[in-house]
Amino acid sequence: MQKIAIIGGGIIGMTLANYLDQKNYQVTLFDEPTGQATRASAGIISPWLSKRRNKQWYQLAKDGAAFFPKLIQDFQLDQTIYQQSGTLLLRPEKQLDELLTLAEERKKSAPEIGAIELLSGEQTQRALPLLKPLPALKISGGGRLDGKAYLRHMRKKAEEKGIHFITQHVQLANSHTVCFGENEEDFDQIILTVGPHLKELTAPLGYRVDLRPQKGQLLVFQTGFKTSGEFPVAMLDGEADLIPFLDGKILLGATHENEAGWNLEETPAAFEQLTDSARSFLAEPEKLLAAPVHYRVGTRAYTSDFAPFFGSLNEQLLVASGLGSSGLTTGPYIGYLLAQYLNTGKADWQVYQKELATYIQHEKTLES
Repeated sequence: MQKIAIIGGGIIGMTLANYLDQKNYQVTLFDEPTGQATRASAGIISPWLSKRRNKQWYQLAKDGAAFFPKLIQDFQLDQTIYQQSGTLLLRPEKQLDELLTLAEERKKSAPEIGAIELLSGEQTQRALPLLKPLPALKISGGGRLDGKAYLRHMRKKAEEKGIHFITQHVQLANSHTVCFGENEEDFDQIILTVGPHLKELTAPLGYRVDLRPQKGQLLVFQTGFKTSGEFPVAMLDGEADLIPFLDGKILLGATHENEAGWNLEETPAAFEQLTDSARSFLAEPEKLLAAPVHYRVGTRAYTSDFAPFFGSLNEQLLVASGLGSSGLTTGPYIGYLLAQYLNTGKADWQVYQKELATYIQHEKTLES
């Protein structure tokens, strides 16, 4: 039986751990959750109308969204974790016509988009009473995922399978030795799924990684909307999105703060930025914005071209990072692909990314 260490208990690491063949592997997951993007996140699973030009990223995001029915079935995710709620896109009418054309074209290769419908202002407000009567495009296949609830659920599943958890800061002595506290332990395989911390974790081994941290803040309002679980999510024209959950919980976010680095402080500036962005779309702004609120704050990992990467760094090290703001869509699928590679030896992920060396290189390679 091989010993595997997964360093990083976010959306990739926790999904990977649960998909590993427990008959062949003894798994230890090192989870240091401070600042973790997934634990702070809740977001929209609806990548089909993105206008990003990176075709490999879109293929990954499209297949990541299509993976959710399997994920739900495999791990019994209930509506407190994931729900196919439908997505509203609020844009000027000319842009809505363009998005309608794009949606119909992309549905040919992504039937998961579901029903596509242009809504009048009145129909939009009936679907999501928080909003003004503004025209919108609705796609029925969109959904919402609560990252914090997902991790809690998946950790419980992993513990039931006998996966060992260690909550400590770790370092790598080499490609097969993990140091934590006063201890060190050798493993046959180490998988690094630590988000932006990958850069510092692999630096002592001579690697340079194209990553930067980005702070994200999300607002969670506790409202009196008793039917909020029936609302669709709304992608507003601007930075803020509205993400309703059960029992009156309405999320607004998230910020993208490139200069804040590892700072996890909740800031009034984030509240002002997000609420100002949303205010012009809300029917009664104060009905939401005056509700009790708390923050979720985390740190995302971004590469220079905003694309994720994952794969084998050497015979013993696997890496995955750079998910950016689409991690809730792509992260579970990447975890599954890495698990399939370890379980079967087959890696069919070239279609989703550039060469790994685009993002991470050894100093000896750079010198030569």
